[in-house]
Amino acid sequence: MRVRVLKSALHTTVILCLAATLTHIVLVFLHVAPSNPVSRRYKPQVDAWVYPLFEQNWRLFAPNPDSVNRQILARTAHTGPHDSMQVSPWFDLTAVDDAAVEHQVFPSHTAQNLLRRAWTSYVETHGEDDTARSERAVMMQEYLSNIAADRVVGHHNGRKIDFIQLRVVTLPVTAPGADAGDRPPTPVENRLLPWWKVSRHGA
Repeated sequence: MRVRVLKSALHTTVILCLAATLTHIVLVFLHVAPSNPVSRRYKPQVDAWVYPLFEQNWRLFAPNPDSVNRQILARTAHTGPHDSMQVSPWFDLTAVDDAAVEHQVFPSHTAQNLLRRAWTSYVETHGEDDTARSERAVMMQEYLSNIAADRVVGHHNGRKIDFIQLRVVTLPVTAPGADAGDRPPTPVENRLLPWWKVSRHGA
């Protein structure tokens, strides 16, 4: 009897895994396939499944490498005694990722792309005024905020966070053969984002 129950549970688990795998493949296929009646009809369901964890951004035959260097910094704020606001110094998130990639034969995808892609998706959904006009825009804002908060807490154990603010400095790519002693390039953009409430690291 017990063996029969275990076999039944195993069969059920296998069927559920196969169904989940098939569903994932179909939804990702609809996401990357050219626009068609099926993908247009089920676009909300496809987007809800794909973003932000399964986003596909294939540019194998039309690569679009970054033409600028972006430095993403974060600072946090915590409400202290008598409602006083304690603001931390700026913390360079990009430098941490660069250090994790440098001299690594097989660098982590997280260190290479997570923060960079989160920022790109944020810009695509918010434009230049930092206003969320869709559910996906709100989701990308929370996604970027959570990544930044996780990175800060990971390098400053015990730091309490109530709010977080990002600053993104965009620099032109240094020309090949440029002397390291040359004057640093002038930022193309120095963008300061609003303060965001952080609930996951508030205690």
